[in-house]
Amino acid sequence: MPYCWLNNSASDEAELRLWPHQSLPARGYAAFLLATFVFATMPLYGLLGTKLLWGLLPFLLLALAGVWFALDRNRRNSQILEVLRLTPSEVSLTRQNPKGPDQSWSCNPFWAKAHLHTSEGPVPNYVTLSGAGREVEIGTFLSEDERKALYRDLLRHLPYRMA
Repeated sequence: MPYCWLNNSASDEAELRLWPHQSLPARGYAAFLLATFVFATMPLYGLLGTKLLWGLLPFLLLALAGVWFALDRNRRNSQILEVLRLTPSEVSLTRQNPKGPDQSWSCNPFWAKAHLHTSEGPVPNYVTLSGAGREVEIGTFLSEDERKALYRDLLRHLPYRMA
């Protein structure tokens, strides 16, 4: 699961860290680009020393640059980290966005409530936290099953369970 709980049993505090699933690690990213380059240039080896090679090479390099740009943009856009801190005096959620400022929300733990919107959210099993007059989303980048598990974990860890 792309989230983990860090519990401090001595001080009755807990922290939840959530991040999007990264299916392509850095080594795989480099290997994929290298393999794409090798396989895309194979048809050009027979054209070495001809003028036709120079006519096709820019299009090949343009296609490779497009693959690199798409993979790089996807990697940068998925650099999201959500941190939920549960203390006896406060529940706070901070979202570190890949672009733009961080977003934060906090409230008294007595008023914090977790909600599972099975069908009325933008995605199935949409999980939100509410309190202090606001409702914020949490873990929208998770899969549907992971959001269900997250909701159960939130109910277990929030001081005052309420759905």
